Amino acid sequence: MTIRKGESWGNPVERPPDLRTVESDAEIILAYLDDPDRPIGLAGGDLFESLGRPVERTAMQRLPLDLLRVRLDGVETIAAAHVVMRRSWWRGPVTAVMNVDRLGEWNVAPRAHPNDGRMDVVTVDPAMSIRNRWQARARLASGTHVPHPQIEVRTATERTWSFATPVPVWVDGIRVAAASAVSVVVLPDAFAVLI
Repeated sequence: MTIRKGESWGNPVERPPDLRTVESDAEIILAYLDDPDRPIGLAGGDLFESLGRPVERTAMQRLPLDLLRVRLDGVETIAAAHVVMRRSWWRGPVTAVMNVDRLGEWNVAPRAHPNDGRMDVVTVDPAMSIRNRWQARARLASGTHVPHPQIEVRTATERTWSFATPVPVWVDGIRVAAASAVSVVVLPDAFAVLI
C-alpha cells in the first residue's frame, strides 16, 4: 500500500543472509530483474540519497517502493528513480519524470516520494533563457528553483510525450535511447528495498 500522510512506512526485518547491496539506481533495476524475490539493499544512487543515506545495520526496515514503467517507441523498460528527456540543459525543452526528489546533487522534485503512487513531472519551458537556466541551476541543490513561471511541476500516474524528432532519454542516469514517443506509468508498490 502506498504511503499516506501521517502513517508509518515499511516494517522492521532482520538483515537477510542473501541481501544484495547495490550502489546505483540502474543496479536496483538489474537486481530486481535478475531475481525479484531476492532482498535488495542500497549503498548508493539517487534513491539511496532520497532515503537519507541510511547506514548498514542488523535490524533493517523493509520499504515498499514504486517503479516507473517506461515505453520508448514501443520498447519497454523500468526505472527506480527518474526518466529525463532532453537534448540540452541550456536550451530547448527539458522534462524530468521523478520517482525521487534527487537527480545527482540536485533536488529536482522537492515533493517527490518513492512510494506515493505518483510521479513528479518537472518541465522546463523551451523559451527559458540561458540566464534564467543558470539562475535555476544555482538553486537546484536546495530545491528552491521552484516555483518559477517557466518551470512546471505536476504529479501524475501516467503521461505520454510525442516529439517531431527523437529526443535523448536517460533512465536512472543511463542514456538508453533517442525516442519520438515516450510514455511513463507509475507501478505502485512494485518492489521493496531494505535499509
